[in-house]
Amino acid sequence: MARAAKAEASLTIPDWPQSPDGVRQLARDAVASAEADLKVLVSQPNAQLTFQSTAGAFDHLRWKIQTAANVATLLTETTSDAPMRDAAAAALKSLHDWDAAVAHRADVYLKLRRLKEKRTAMTDEDQRLLETLLRDFHRAGVDLYPESADAVANLRGELAPLGSRFDANITQAAAPLTLKRAELEGMPEGFLEKTRSKTTDDEFTVMANVMWQFNAIEANARREETRRKVEVAHDNLAAEKNVPVLNRMLAVRNELARRLGYKSWADYQTETQMAKNAATAQQFVDDLAAKLQPTFAVELAELRKLKARDTGDPQATISLWDWRYYSARSEQERFSVDRNELRNFFPFERVRNGMLAIYSRIFGLEFDEVAPPQKWSGPMQLYVASDSGTGAPLGLIYLDLFTHEGKTNVGGTSDIISGKLLPDGRRQCPAVAILLNFAPPAGETPALLAHDEVEMLFHEFGHALHAILTRAKYAQFAGTNVPRDFVEAPSQMLQNWVWDKRVLDTFAADYRDPSKKIPAAVVEKMRKAKVAAAGLFYRRQCAFAQTDLALHAPHDRGRPYDCVTTANRVFENTFLPPAPHTAFIASFRGMNGYDAAYYGYAWSDVLASDMASVFENAPNGYLDRAAGMRLRREIFEPGGSRDVNVSVEKFLGRKPSPRAFLNKIGVKGR
Repeated sequence: MARAAKAEASLTIPDWPQSPDGVRQLARDAVASAEADLKVLVSQPNAQLTFQSTAGAFDHLRWKIQTAANVATLLTETTSDAPMRDAAAAALKSLHDWDAAVAHRADVYLKLRRLKEKRTAMTDEDQRLLETLLRDFHRAGVDLYPESADAVANLRGELAPLGSRFDANITQAAAPLTLKRAELEGMPEGFLEKTRSKTTDDEFTVMANVMWQFNAIEANARREETRRKVEVAHDNLAAEKNVPVLNRMLAVRNELARRLGYKSWADYQTETQMAKNAATAQQFVDDLAAKLQPTFAVELAELRKLKARDTGDPQATISLWDWRYYSARSEQERFSVDRNELRNFFPFERVRNGMLAIYSRIFGLEFDEVAPPQKWSGPMQLYVASDSGTGAPLGLIYLDLFTHEGKTNVGGTSDIISGKLLPDGRRQCPAVAILLNFAPPAGETPALLAHDEVEMLFHEFGHALHAILTRAKYAQFAGTNVPRDFVEAPSQMLQNWVWDKRVLDTFAADYRDPSKKIPAAVVEKMRKAKVAAAGLFYRRQCAFAQTDLALHAPHDRGRPYDCVTTANRVFENTFLPPAPHTAFIASFRGMNGYDAAYYGYAWSDVLASDMASVFENAPNGYLDRAAGMRLRREIFEPGGSRDVNVSVEKFLGRKPSPRAFLNKIGVKGR
């Protein structure tokens, strides 16, 4: 904090409410403070308007609300205390309601419009904020006739709590399955130890809603019926509660888009993205799916051969609960990669420390672990990231990486405090949290990560870096506040690090004998195995993206939605048929937050491959400091404060190209 003060920055330890009343008070205080600021903003005489007293003030007061909402969100996703979780959900709803209402304040819109008419001298970033705020008020319907504007406000007011309920239903869903030892043939002993019943050695409780357990079963359980049971349970998570919620969300979004003059919610959503419209997004996904079809067909045929040999049935087909299992078998046979044996090279602490050392080296950072003054769970850590040259603290990163009671089933990176320039001229240091669900240590054995979990950690830490390295003046543009079809690109790019032998050798070592590194031949087989499954992986991604776009396509008013039928049909056409009477869409988190934007994962992956080529061609490869600092300056620091197309071109030194992506996945094309 002393170093932060010297750097004219504010390093703020988030204040975690310790009781339900504390959560409620947090929300009340945030609203009261923002309301007071809002009153000052709208009461100004037009002749006295300045940029900071209008657009700057509006960005700041909404930042206060968002900070409180971030804390409440994190509590709903991590606490095992039901009263705390309920209070946090209620607080979050009240904050969302307030923010939804302020987005329709015509008096604020008029002040901003008057400011624009004054033609006050502004910096490029100031001008961008003003134009963005005016655009968002327009998209909220504030400039419509009063009756239409009220209807839009009501619809938006209904949509936010629907989304909160959708997410909460997923978080709270549980799917315990009691299985016998014989049903778990093929499962590693470590898995059996963690799921064994406390009363008998022949019964195990598998939680289909816990991702590491679900993935372990689908990749290792030899009995097809076991895989099917777990897949069905997983794909029916929250179905009873969330199917009607999602159908209503789709109807509200469609009506909103129509009232605002858009053909569909997909067109409304993509307007502010790199794609600009739904047709461009749809064409991108369809073209990618078509290019993948030959590769997908070959890979599926290979899996069928394995299953036919395994079952003795020459007519065997691959079901949704088969592809992970036979993909793993194919890897073992064709590339001799044993995923469970590979875990021994990734003890958690070595992975974490190695990752921090790599990011310190290439981005010019230092990471200091400090004791968290408050915790929302036991096994969590707190790091302060600082600039290695100046010593100035840049931000806080919380790590909550192991599964525990009350924690959300699907992990990710969450903002707590967004970085920005404060009204007093100090820079607010951001704070973020990474939530993942790694299996905890078992007895004397340390927590061992699968290679894809290591990849996930590098990815999520990329989001954290994007957040803490921001130099944007305004919260509106800070960190990952960039177009959704770009937001994953920097993190997807950083996944390349864990496929490089030179990088892996800096931290990956057998925990039983740290002198043993992953052999080069194994790394090469891993890389080939990854490419060998490209058709399956990316066709599945295309299926999710096409499902998302189909559900948000033009839809006749008054015609009921059937999200399950639509989603299952699209998934069957592009990937594999879901199990009968299942509704995977009910627990697909992309429906709230990435609605009509899920195509962005593949879209940004194309950009990520192109950006990674800068490191591949650098003198020190993925450990190149000059390339890392260029990424920090041109991508992470600007955030959304300038057009991301400009940021990407400045980093690449040229126009983007899909060539690196197509080469990576072994698909020929333009």
